[in-house]
Amino acid sequence: MYWLRRWSVRHSRALEATYQLMERCLLGIAPAVSRIGHSRLEKPVAAVEKVVKGALFDCQMCGQCVLSSTGMSCPMNCPKSIRNGPCGGVREGGFCEVKPEMRCVWVEGWQGAANMQNGAQIATVQFAVDHRLKGHSSWLRVMRMKTAELADTADIARTAHSDSSQLIADTSSQLSRKHGTTAGEDRE
Repeated sequence: MYWLRRWSVRHSRALEATYQLMERCLLGIAPAVSRIGHSRLEKPVAAVEKVVKGALFDCQMCGQCVLSSTGMSCPMNCPKSIRNGPCGGVREGGFCEVKPEMRCVWVEGWQGAANMQNGAQIATVQFAVDHRLKGHSSWLRVMRMKTAELADTADIARTAHSDSSQLIADTSSQLSRKHGTTAGEDRE
């Protein structure tokens, strides 16, 4: 699978676009998934995710996928499990010090990120792996997180609209009192 993992990095731009499309599709079906229940879907979705991402990226199913931030090179393939850039032992030609026949996943990641539209995300510091999520679907996790973000954004927008409507009503009332008119009544 090593050759396919390297292919994925070389085609990171197309895979990034595919991922963005898939994310939009997942958000579209999120209400149905919520009705069915995330816990009921966890095992079958994780199984499909393991096959797809295992083939393309040699995915280790950490449950906290950062491929879109690492040039489509899975940092969990690093023998040292380093999630934030290469160690100090990268050999000449970009090869790993632990597995000399393998290119450093971070050297590959930087090359993949250079091809991607959002490649600058590779500079984002990643949190340490939460091992409790190992084997869980990161697709479902992303769906839950994005759905919650959208709900929060909608709540903020509703609150802002409500607050601005109240501000307009208060201002109109104050102006009416100041000029001795009631709302909607013109002074002659």
